[in-house]
Amino acid sequence: MEKIEGKVAIVTGATKGIGYAIAESLVKNGAKAFICGRSKSDVTKAVANLSACGEAAGEPCDVRSEDQVRQMIEQAARVFGGVDILVNSAGVGFNGTTVEETSGDIFRQTLETNLFGMFYACHYAIPLMKQRGGGYIINISSLMGQYAQPKAAAYNASKFGVNGFTEALMQEVRADNIKVTGICPGSVNTYFGGDTPSDEKAWQLQPADIGEVVLDLFRMDERVLPSRIELRPSKPPRK
Repeated sequence: MEKIEGKVAIVTGATKGIGYAIAESLVKNGAKAFICGRSKSDVTKAVANLSACGEAAGEPCDVRSEDQVRQMIEQAARVFGGVDILVNSAGVGFNGTTVEETSGDIFRQTLETNLFGMFYACHYAIPLMKQRGGGYIINISSLMGQYAQPKAAAYNASKFGVNGFTEALMQEVRADNIKVTGICPGSVNTYFGGDTPSDEKAWQLQPADIGEVVLDLFRMDERVLPSRIELRPSKPPRK
């Protein structure tokens, strides 16, 4: 069983939704969470809420910027003394347009947020994990990283890239006692991609479900590495 208590966790995109739920689960189980998001006010609010459960800090960061990601990770290490866990949850989705209709700016923003931002965070966190003798990287992907859909090419491309990146990274760093897991949820009841949480969508996965899965990873024996996890709603509406 991996130890959570006292570990330092960086969670990107953690002011709401899946990222916040994961940070909350970690803090409630004794981890110290350093979170980031693009909005300063959202980060301040989320840190205040998390601090009611345990130790938390954070700062604004646009993960599309390599410099901002580097500075954010360095700040997390200064505040809490190191880095043990990295959860890459920051993401955007602009679905509903064909490739012909999708602008270059939207395509670029999607890949820079969902894939490049993940690379930057891993790139700067891994050396800090090695200094601590190991760590855990959890990358939030999507079932759409395995199953393409029309009018979602940019998001599909980013998440297909996330899955390939995660698998390669897992093989690179496991000898350094760093575990890497990709989590691929289906429909989650959040505001992501213009969606709206509602009772009518209670059949969808809830952010807290993803947080519980993250805790389950740490409950497993240290010899076990679930490299990819798929999550689906158990009872979606009949089509």
